Amino acid sequence: MLNVTGVTVDFGTRILFDDITFTVKPSDKIGLAGRNGAGKSTLLKLIIQEDAPSSGTISHPSDYTIGYLPQELKIDSTKPIFEEAKSALGNINELEETQKFISDEIIRRTDYESDSYLRLIEQLNKVNDQLEMFGGAQADQQIEMILKGLGFSDTDLQQPVNTFSGGWQMRVELSKILLKQPDLILLDEPTNHLDINSIIWLEQFLKNYKGAILMVSHDKQFLDTITNRTIEIINQTIEDYKAPYSKFLELREERIEKQILAKKNQDREVARLQDNINKFRAKKNKAKFAQTLIKRLDRMDRIEVDSFDSKTMSLTFPKSRTSGKIVVEAKHVGKSYGDKEVLRAIDFTINRGDKVAFVGKNGMGKTTLAKIIVGDLKHEGQLELGYNVDLGYYAQHQNQTLDGDLTLLQTLERAAPPAMQGKERAMLGAFLFSGEDVDKKVKVLSGGEKARLALAKMLLEPVNTLVLDEPTNHLDLASKSILKDAVQQFEGTLIVVSHDRDFLTGLTDKVYEFRPGLVKEHLGDINEFLQSHGAEGFRDFEVNGGSAKTSKKTSSNKISYEEKKAADKSRRRLERKVAQLEEAIERAEKDIQQMDEQLRDPAFYKEVSNDSAFFSKYEARKQEVEQLFEDYEKATNELNLLS
Repeated sequence: MLNVTGVTVDFGTRILFDDITFTVKPSDKIGLAGRNGAGKSTLLKLIIQEDAPSSGTISHPSDYTIGYLPQELKIDSTKPIFEEAKSALGNINELEETQKFISDEIIRRTDYESDSYLRLIEQLNKVNDQLEMFGGAQADQQIEMILKGLGFSDTDLQQPVNTFSGGWQMRVELSKILLKQPDLILLDEPTNHLDINSIIWLEQFLKNYKGAILMVSHDKQFLDTITNRTIEIINQTIEDYKAPYSKFLELREERIEKQILAKKNQDREVARLQDNINKFRAKKNKAKFAQTLIKRLDRMDRIEVDSFDSKTMSLTFPKSRTSGKIVVEAKHVGKSYGDKEVLRAIDFTINRGDKVAFVGKNGMGKTTLAKIIVGDLKHEGQLELGYNVDLGYYAQHQNQTLDGDLTLLQTLERAAPPAMQGKERAMLGAFLFSGEDVDKKVKVLSGGEKARLALAKMLLEPVNTLVLDEPTNHLDLASKSILKDAVQQFEGTLIVVSHDRDFLTGLTDKVYEFRPGLVKEHLGDINEFLQSHGAEGFRDFEVNGGSAKTSKKTSSNKISYEEKKAADKSRRRLERKVAQLEEAIERAEKDIQQMDEQLRDPAFYKEVSNDSAFFSKYEARKQEVEQLFEDYEKATNELNLLS
């Protein structure tokens, strides 16, 4: 079990976490939620002790194991993929020696009921499980199963790790974590480097994983399938929900609604108390009661309404000229990297207004074709853009192309065309960068913040054809939703490379499936494509037709004469009751004040020190005041509801 206790992280005047506390239990599957820059990745780094908190502690048992997959990683290994993965298992001989040591210790011990003895039993069971799984041929089968589940082919397994791209190297690292079976797996955007088939496989693996999981992900379906708990980082602290992401959104909305209602009621009560204080303060015979109300007001715990995602991107695509009917026409397009043929003699036509998704396993040529379309790659065959085609291109690793030593403002100023010069601050503000943010260096931004900056840079010029390569990588769920809404409103032609089912659902009307050396066109959106390929065998995908269910609440402002008469009667009754309670509170407070003055007299105190009846009356009067105030608050609340 892992305990985070009173953790605070501050960077000078900026506080990231303020005294956060939570526990990760063995069976927990936790999704970390929060806007970009809230500190999700930082929290994972704190847990693995890559970063240190300003105060507070993060603790776990000495033999507790943690596996961590960051957003970006470079593995400098010349080992074949299979051998690199197998290195995660360590030395089987070491496991056998550990097994013998623990077994001997258990035989020697006689404190069978002690915690340390029971801990030895748990350790022995864990070692036995590892030996059973990773012994001999069974270990090789497990390694192959995991690597293939993550998308590697038979021929890939014997290729050196360093010949693969960063995304594939991340899969190797993920396979090593899954093979080690740590007590806690930390995942930071694990689906960024996976295709749809690999995501579905990983979902099932993690869903059935015996250990704990704490992950950051922008894939709502991925979170809903795996997690049973959501921790939201908000306003420098956390809110903990025992629910997956979609249910968490509902519970959060309910909590905010209750806070808003409670605050409205409290604000009415504060206003009423303040009015009474102002009214009674000037009256000589009511001055003491006014002081009582002031004390009551000072003791009141003020309700604060949590603000979540209070700021949202303002994302709209600038108007562009209309393109010709044919936007992209390809004839016998091919591309090879040395001996590796990625695309072979592909023919296709994309017309004005088409919304096309490129899907398929990584390495099948999706990004390659996107780069060919925008003119970034030489190729075989012919590919022509149509009349008046203005391209906007968001590359898969667009945020990595940003100059880290420039400020945000300098980044846009250097990219802005003449028509946008002078509007860079407004553009940054639309993407949630304001005030001092614009003078930050790009290198200090989080992955999601860099993605937002890259989007802002792309939108400096009007386009009628969008080519988006994994645009949701690193974006938080709120930003991803805003991007999707904007893209749905885009009137031009759309080509999007993505493995994000939630983002693609309802966004495109064609799917280009990439297989080794070829591209096949399918009509319909991503869910229809997945169903046609039997993907529903893993789980039933929800088909979103793009229409949201709305509940209509009927209300009437018309009140009958009888209802109005009854309400007026209740109001008059409550006003009388409030006035009576105010007088009763004033009398009781006066009595208590007199008793307090008597007790301050040493002679009187000595006289009544053994008089239990006096002190019983004194305590009873104080309790009576508390009850009178409760009745007063209840009556004023009821009166507020009728106002």
